[in-house]
Amino acid sequence: MKIKILNSANRDLIDGFYFYEKQTEGLGTYFLDTLFSDIDSLKIYARIHSIHFEKYHRLLSKRFPFAVYYRVENDIILIHAVLDCRRNPAWIRKRLK
Repeated sequence: MKIKILNSANRDLIDGFYFYEKQTEGLGTYFLDTLFSDIDSLKIYARIHSIHFEKYHRLLSKRFPFAVYYRVENDIILIHAVLDCRRNPAWIRKRLK
């Protein structure tokens, strides 16, 4: 299976990078490395994650409080969003609509 990170999810990753980089130099890079590793694991584990908001599988990051929302279409894993789990659930629902 191929993985495609949509522009919206790309923006989420960049925002997360800058947030963590402001906390400690190098932490933003560690954030990206961790999230890309989590996303890469979808090549093996796609579709096993629970479904949220009626249509997205949700992969929880192993090291950061972030969730990867994805769908599988025609053997392509589409990453729609990478969102902070500490956000208001109503905001997350609206963001994914």
